[in-house]
Amino acid sequence: MLRILRKTLWMLLVLWGITVISFWVIHLAPGSPTDMETTLNPLAGAAARQRLEELYGLNRPLHAQYWDWLVRLVHLDFGNSMSADARPVLDKILERLPLTVGMNVVSLLLTLLIAVPVGIVSACRRNSLLDKSVTVLVFLGFAMPSFWLALLLMLLFGIQLQWLPISGLTSMNFEQLDMWSRFCDLARHLTLPILVYTVGGLAGMSRYMRACMLETLRQDYILTARAKGLSGRAVIVRHALRNALLPVITLLGLSVPGLIGGSVIIESIFALPGLGQLFYGAVMARDYTMIMGNLVLGAVLTLAGNLLADACYGLADPRIRAGKDAA
Repeated sequence: MLRILRKTLWMLLVLWGITVISFWVIHLAPGSPTDMETTLNPLAGAAARQRLEELYGLNRPLHAQYWDWLVRLVHLDFGNSMSADARPVLDKILERLPLTVGMNVVSLLLTLLIAVPVGIVSACRRNSLLDKSVTVLVFLGFAMPSFWLALLLMLLFGIQLQWLPISGLTSMNFEQLDMWSRFCDLARHLTLPILVYTVGGLAGMSRYMRACMLETLRQDYILTARAKGLSGRAVIVRHALRNALLPVITLLGLSVPGLIGGSVIIESIFALPGLGQLFYGAVMARDYTMIMGNLVLGAVLTLAGNLLADACYGLADPRIRAGKDAA
């Protein structure tokens, strides 16, 4: 119990430090919300800019602005957006969150389902023709920029073959479709973005799994298991796989924040109304409250990813779970 309390307090301290640094850094960037609203308006003078600064509280000292924002955050109030609609930040985030998280979760599951078996097979058949072929394909995928791959897929499947749509989330007649047709329409629009996400994560994950498996297969207990007459399948599944998965679990925990940050380019290319596109628009408009809302969400996802990785350690290796119980 004490360990859980200590870890929770440490996570809250880390989250507070992230908010302090983020709040300070975004105010260092040139430009402000008032500049974006008054620069292109010939009728807006210095007096209008001053009134906007008073409205947003930007005329106050930075520490006073941060304190007001932190008090609201404790009450789960992210404030209102500084854009023209002035809607609550939390409402705008919750509108876009399901699409971004859904796409990334699906692509992450596909990546695991493909990368883990590929890494295991490559490690067990090291330097074979299969291993070399997979290595070449993986490095091609790793070196290929995601935006370039997205454009190639749009050109092939969307323009030349005309199998899949290349932009947007739904078709124009989406409201007139039945439930199953709506599901198929959404699936067709999200196929290319999810494919780009999967290819981007597949390369690194499969190579990482291969390296971890090779390192595990060199251990003495693996040699002992083989010397006892266990089959190759039993050695791989029962002894080697669990230990090889531990570094991969760490990588998965660190990839959780990428659910937001890695979506900016793909959502912009495919014109998808997700969190990445929302965050990019907030940065360009210097919408401080919206930027901080997205950064806090990313920080929470980072800490949640670490907790998830710790929980998965115990599932993968009973020795870790037993050590925690003893502590």
